[in-house]
Amino acid sequence: MDEEVVARVYADPLARWFVTEAYKIADTGELVAASGEQLVKAGIPLCRLAYFQRTLHPELDGKAYFWRRGQPVQVQSAAAGLGDRPEFRASPIAIVYDERKTLRVRLESVEPEAPALRQFKAEGGTDYVALPLLFGNGHVDGLSVMSDRPGGFSTADLDRMFLLQFAFTRIVESHSLRDTATYLLDAYVGRAAGRRILAGEIKRGSGQTIEAVLWYCDLRGFTRASDTLPRDTVINLLNDYFDVMGKIVTGVGGEILKFMGDGMLGMFPVPNPDERARVARNVIRAAGSVADAITVLNGIRAAADEPAVRFGLALHIGEVMFGNIGASNRLDYTVIGPAVNHAARLERLCAPLGRPVVLSGALAELLPPRDIEPLGAHTLKDIDEPQPIFGLRGAGGWSLP
Repeated sequence: MDEEVVARVYADPLARWFVTEAYKIADTGELVAASGEQLVKAGIPLCRLAYFQRTLHPELDGKAYFWRRGQPVQVQSAAAGLGDRPEFRASPIAIVYDERKTLRVRLESVEPEAPALRQFKAEGGTDYVALPLLFGNGHVDGLSVMSDRPGGFSTADLDRMFLLQFAFTRIVESHSLRDTATYLLDAYVGRAAGRRILAGEIKRGSGQTIEAVLWYCDLRGFTRASDTLPRDTVINLLNDYFDVMGKIVTGVGGEILKFMGDGMLGMFPVPNPDERARVARNVIRAAGSVADAITVLNGIRAAADEPAVRFGLALHIGEVMFGNIGASNRLDYTVIGPAVNHAARLERLCAPLGRPVVLSGALAELLPPRDIEPLGAHTLKDIDEPQPIFGLRGAGGWSLP
């Protein structure tokens, strides 16, 4: 900015708010609401403001934040692929994204073609402006403002808002980068690990000892499937299986730690010793729901002439170290300890015992007897004494290879 522009910015109380106060607002929805309210307070005839945030996320194209005068902000998530759908391609924001230019439509004097603009006009909108927010890395988000005053925005109104475009862009750029980092860490290392990494726990060997119920599951017949089925069929099999298991684990507060070929390791932290039984019951209910979910999945797969999903699942409780393990320049935020090894070895008993789910004695002690049944004592690799093993009542008929 040249000196004249800087002087104009700081002479405007609205601009000073964006430069000195807006950056302190960490929540994007609150920022959008406060920005709309400040614009109205400063005399801008604004009735609607919308911020469109695009991001890297495996399931979302981004989020949209909608503010209307006198109403709270509404937040909507855009499912992956929305940007390619006809209804979005017909919107003004699509033009902003594609052409990176400002679009203005004087609603009171034209009959717009875009369905969204026709709706805005029917609601009393008189003037609509959509503009790109250009980030330093080349990324583009979108912003739109609408007036309901006869005549719409004046030239002075637009000049004031355009001067603030840079400040608003820099603020939401920091929000967007933060959100993208959070989304990617959630997707690749899990929510709990991601929060710890963002909080600065990145030193190799750092972490803490926690108690957790461990969920160790494996896909049955995967080696043969890999050798005999087309690659895409095998990938779809894995994705369907992991999708079911992953949603069940995270749906009851668990954390997916890692995928290992056809295996998945999850955990359910125990906040304190008094919570052991509650966490154990939640995990058992989740394990019980696997049967129904896999049955539904296999029905869908059978209709598509795809092979059935069959699995083994071991559940155990114990202490683990949750933290950074690996090479100095390539770390994995995961759990290690004897309890993890115990769960992995326990899972290998599923097939010989003819059970899709097996429980350790340590976990069984926390559960009502009506929910479990003893399967005898069995030897686990590198453990001297035979270990008591349990199954879930009513789960004996689940499909196994």
